[in-house]
Amino acid sequence: MVILLKNTASEENIKHLVEELEKKGLSANYSKGSTSAVVGIIGDTTKLDLDDLEKLPYVDRVRRVSEPYKAANRKMHPEDTIVKINDQVSVGEGSFKVIAGPCSVESEEQMIEVAKRVKAAGATLLRGGAFKPRTSPYSFQGLEAEGLRLLLEAKKETGLPVVTEIMNINHLDLFADVDLIQVGARNMQNFDLLKVLGRSNKPVLLKRGLANTVEEWLMSAEYIMAGGNKNVILCERGIRTFETYTRNTLDISAVPVLKKLTHLPVIVDPSHATGMSWLVPQLAKTVVAAGADGLMVEVHNDPPKALCDGAQSLDPDQFDSMMADIKRRVEFENKSL
Repeated sequence: MVILLKNTASEENIKHLVEELEKKGLSANYSKGSTSAVVGIIGDTTKLDLDDLEKLPYVDRVRRVSEPYKAANRKMHPEDTIVKINDQVSVGEGSFKVIAGPCSVESEEQMIEVAKRVKAAGATLLRGGAFKPRTSPYSFQGLEAEGLRLLLEAKKETGLPVVTEIMNINHLDLFADVDLIQVGARNMQNFDLLKVLGRSNKPVLLKRGLANTVEEWLMSAEYIMAGGNKNVILCERGIRTFETYTRNTLDISAVPVLKKLTHLPVIVDPSHATGMSWLVPQLAKTVVAAGADGLMVEVHNDPPKALCDGAQSLDPDQFDSMMADIKRRVEFENKSL
């Protein structure tokens, strides 16, 4: 349920309203934007009388929210959410952010070389997989805790905040110095993991499951937000369709759809969507045009020798070229990089 307030509503009015709602066991979230102010209510709202609420002199109107996701719903929070990462990077405030780095951490030399190159080209966050969920049990699974250490060494060397994927609830303590925790496509509906992340204060990058609808994806975000953690970034990374030429099918339409449905920032990962490095720069152009808040790209210093997903990784020179093009397009869209 959403209570839209009149411009005459005072701070005292709002405080009293929120307190009364909380006394009824409901969660009330006040959100004030440039053109509107709302109180979003989460919980069993059947106990509320809409007529009584609308009679309050500072209430404009009351609307029920039919969608199952509440905290993530733009109706509850009309203004865009800005997710701050380590007080260093803000995602969703109007500029375009780029996350870049190898699929998996392989060595200290590799991570530092890639980190320096992507930073010089304009990347704002460094990605790298320490724990790798793989379809085959015989594939490289990542360096695990040692991979996290090497990723953090690259962070010390370059100052770039780091993004890496968590797979197990029991690993959360290892991620204490990670700036943005990624939940991968295979764990999008690992609800126990989402609940734990909801009780943490770490920003979360939530990737779409390879066979999940937008609503299911938003419900996974809701799990995190229901626990109290509002710092969620959504990442479209392609879905499984009947097409087999590409690894997955990039659902670029998900960007404007999400912008309509939710206030959360949205980024896109064309590397996992296509599985082909030559397609990544082409699709990166559409990511800017679609109105996304950022881009996630895999970059490896020597893709043919990569231990994981080399075919979809750009080399540093290709990344430089792509970033030069992205900068021109971002400027055309009147944003900053």
